[in-house]
Amino acid sequence: MKRFMIEREIPGASNLSEAELADIAKASCDVVDGLGVPYTWVNSYVAGDKIYCVHETDDVETILEHARRGGFPANTVSVVANEFGPQTAALAGS
Repeated sequence: MKRFMIEREIPGASNLSEAELADIAKASCDVVDGLGVPYTWVNSYVAGDKIYCVHETDDVETILEHARRGGFPANTVSVVANEFGPQTAALAGS
């Protein structure tokens, strides 16, 4: 499966309550369960008026179908080309 970064523009996203985020999470999980294809919601991050989601599936069309069924925007969908973090520095040697 490919990993995708999804940018969702949602005005006031950073003001959503825990209960509202829980409702969004439930809706997302319900859609994932009904897609009938391999699909994993990895995590989401709220920042300002946006929610950034990391999902895994085979193609962009499935990401867009998830958004359509859930009533979520999917303003930008990008395939993650690579991942790195502090642990990656050890690969550079000295």
